[in-house]
Amino acid sequence: MLLRTFFLFATVLPIGTLRAQSAADSSGIRQAALDYIEGYYEGDGTRMERALHPELAKRIVRTNDQGRSQLAQMSAMSLVLGTRAGGGKDTPVADRRKDVTILDIYQNAASAKIDASGWVDYLHLAKWNGRWVIVNVLWELHPRPQ
Repeated sequence: MLLRTFFLFATVLPIGTLRAQSAADSSGIRQAALDYIEGYYEGDGTRMERALHPELAKRIVRTNDQGRSQLAQMSAMSLVLGTRAGGGKDTPVADRRKDVTILDIYQNAASAKIDASGWVDYLHLAKWNGRWVIVNVLWELHPRPQ
């Protein structure tokens, strides 16, 4: 019975699906996140572009005074162009928060969080052609002081 169970498990689970996270994966994920946020602060469109998958979607839910929510979206191109136009260069260096936390890695997918100067970004990353890139961002602004 035990041998039959092992054989059944071995035939259902394809070889190579059990891949542990490596230090190189963690480093690649962190680098993509830093290219994204530091590129923004520095107005470096090349770094921003390197961090993003070309089909990236960056989204935020905004709620109006009547309580109705809307989904606002930016594309990879709009982020790159906005960064090249100056991005966050006006943010004082002392205020440029870029705290990166890797939340999870599973095979070629990962989630990370960036706590930035005025907002929090939740990133979905994928290993694309051998390197980690950001494919989705859901973000939220920090509350304004009252």
